[in-house]
Amino acid sequence: MSKIREYSNGETTVVWEAEKCIHSAICAKGLPEVFRPKLRPWIKIDASKTETIIDQVKQCPSGALRFYMNAKEDKTAEMLDTKVEVLENGPLLVYGTLQVVAKDGSSETKNKTTAFCRCGASKNKPYCDGAHVEVAFKG
Repeated sequence: MSKIREYSNGETTVVWEAEKCIHSAICAKGLPEVFRPKLRPWIKIDASKTETIIDQVKQCPSGALRFYMNAKEDKTAEMLDTKVEVLENGPLLVYGTLQVVAKDGSSETKNKTTAFCRCGASKNKPYCDGAHVEVAFKG
């Protein structure tokens, strides 16, 4: 069973799924006052403005972090431009909603950020599992 934690500031809720996390530390490097991996609770949701937190959560390469707005009429979580980013020595990140079709024809809808393996070493292809660090991938 997946370990899922929610952190709310009343306006938004950040959801963290431990099993999806590839420990890229993009969250902690980008917003260290909120994302503090060595402390508990590790997310201090009231340490920054909602918009700043949302912008950082959207950068999560694994999708382990996501958010939703607590007010049902607020559609901020649904607004994400499609963008592709190549991380140096890491995965290919695709931001937005996309449908991933496997070679057997099955498909899966991915939302927010999806990290695709570029190194070939992932045990969860086509997705990145952080194996590029172990194999010292350069690219």
